[in-house]
Amino acid sequence: MKQQYKRVQINPYNIPTQCNECGGNMEYTGLGEYTCEKCHAILYDNYGIVRNYVEEHRGATTAEIAAKTGVNQRQISDMVREGRFEVTEDSKTFLKCYGCGRPIRAGRYCPTCLQLQEARERREEEKKQKKQMTGYSTEVPKGEKGAKRFERGWD
Repeated sequence: MKQQYKRVQINPYNIPTQCNECGGNMEYTGLGEYTCEKCHAILYDNYGIVRNYVEEHRGATTAEIAAKTGVNQRQISDMVREGRFEVTEDSKTFLKCYGCGRPIRAGRYCPTCLQLQEARERREEEKKQKKQMTGYSTEVPKGEKGAKRFERGWD
């Protein structure tokens, strides 16, 4: 039987690690921008490229952004879902809340469903902590201090 290997993408946002000019190490300076330690050349990862394009072309669709920047639509959609970008109010396209289906501008949930999701996650965490504590008692044993709890009875 032939074994299939899952392809793992180590650098999903095309993060530059070495300078194209001199081969020096790239240092992250913020908002998708990287500066070479040696020659101070500036390079951008996919987020930086999309961010710069969106700043110049407000209201652009994901298809337009993908065509002009070379970043695929899925990555752009993921960036919007991560909350890195918002859909403009005048846009004809919108995102849908994963919980209720209402239109949203960024993220995965509308504010109402986000609160419900966070409450659900807190309850799950409390259950998990409670389950980890099973078998441990916080009660103080009743009776005299230091008294024997069991006796052999083999005299």
